[in-house]
Amino acid sequence: MTPIEIGLISVVAIVFLIYAGLYIPIALGTVSLVSIWLMRDNFTLSLNLLKVAVGDSAMEYSFATIPLFTFMGLIVSKAGLGSDIYEVMTQRFRKVKGGIGMATVGANAVFAAVTGSSIASASVFTKVSVPEMMAQDYNPRFAVGVVAGSSVLGMIIPPSAMLIIYSFVSEQSVGDMFLAGVIPGIMLAVFYVGAIWFMARYTPNFVGGRVVEDTEWMSSREIASKTLPTLFIITIVLGGIYTGWLTAVEAGATGGLVALVIAVLRRSMSLKSFWEALLETGHITAAILFLITAASIYSRMLGMAGLPNQLQDLLAGNEASFWTIMILYVLLMLFLGTLLDTASIILIVVPLFLPLVEAMDMSLVWFGIVTVVGAEIGLLTPPLGISCFVIKSTLNDDRISLKDVFMGALPFAFVMLIALFILIEFPILSLALLN
Repeated sequence: MTPIEIGLISVVAIVFLIYAGLYIPIALGTVSLVSIWLMRDNFTLSLNLLKVAVGDSAMEYSFATIPLFTFMGLIVSKAGLGSDIYEVMTQRFRKVKGGIGMATVGANAVFAAVTGSSIASASVFTKVSVPEMMAQDYNPRFAVGVVAGSSVLGMIIPPSAMLIIYSFVSEQSVGDMFLAGVIPGIMLAVFYVGAIWFMARYTPNFVGGRVVEDTEWMSSREIASKTLPTLFIITIVLGGIYTGWLTAVEAGATGGLVALVIAVLRRSMSLKSFWEALLETGHITAAILFLITAASIYSRMLGMAGLPNQLQDLLAGNEASFWTIMILYVLLMLFLGTLLDTASIILIVVPLFLPLVEAMDMSLVWFGIVTVVGAEIGLLTPPLGISCFVIKSTLNDDRISLKDVFMGALPFAFVMLIALFILIEFPILSLALLN
């Protein structure tokens, strides 16, 4: 077999093995190792490339962002800051039709800026938001759909684990990727709020709920005590990166320290919770390290097979336009999103398309935002919408089925698709803070 044929078979084999349930790094690394061995007929070369991939991943300075931001997010989550933000947001939106749904989106956007995890967001707001909306007679499908839809903001608004993974695959600056995600993340949150307003006005039966008139407002002091800690962390982290005062690694370390100090001062986290946060940080960091290492050897295998160049020549030969290429890319991500998780999509697809994007003289930072938003739609689509599964398992309510969660999330997946095409058409939305 030719290298091209081996490369194509390897990509198909990786997707099949992941879908069959094999651990993602094992599928990527094993298939890539065997493919290089077959292409070069040299097993020692395959092992040497694997050794180089491990060294390049673990010894990269920017890799320190992963444990630091993960630790910060876990401390913030365990300290209860997400619930505090939700209480304040709910207070302000209670008198608006669909207001608690809007409050959930707003709180999720703020929470995302200090956790970077859609799974954490889905878990936290399933516990605090869904029971509140059910008590106010909201449609159960709408209640879980809002949480599912807004939870994906955790993977777009920095610090996002997916942006970090993309930065390693594409060799882009983590700080640049974080800054590029700010405006698209805020834009998507605004689109969600607008969609909820539209649904509340024109499809009130789907939204449900009742407007609460006699609400006792929080005092300014109480609002400040619940919001200022989170806003302070966001300011330190993103403000430090944007001004150049802190690198992404330094911002992660500073954010983690500030979050820990706040948790201690508020007495909202026990020693047991702190130890759990440390252990979970280690587990998540190790998992991402394996992913990045496997992606590194996979990228080398693709380069040796010549697949990216073949794809570029194929599209150039057919005189494919920019939009033709981007629509094909989006369709591929949407298809894979029904089978694989976001990290798998990024690791499998991005190395194939990077040379093509560079040949079109497009920004790889912009391409990263497009990739993450497109792949994140998969979190809301069956059969493998991870956020939907997390919500269902966290809720543990027999009245709400997994189908209800997916159906409730469907309008928000559509909104994400609209936002994605806007980001493709207007790259400045992703690059404005970098200029």
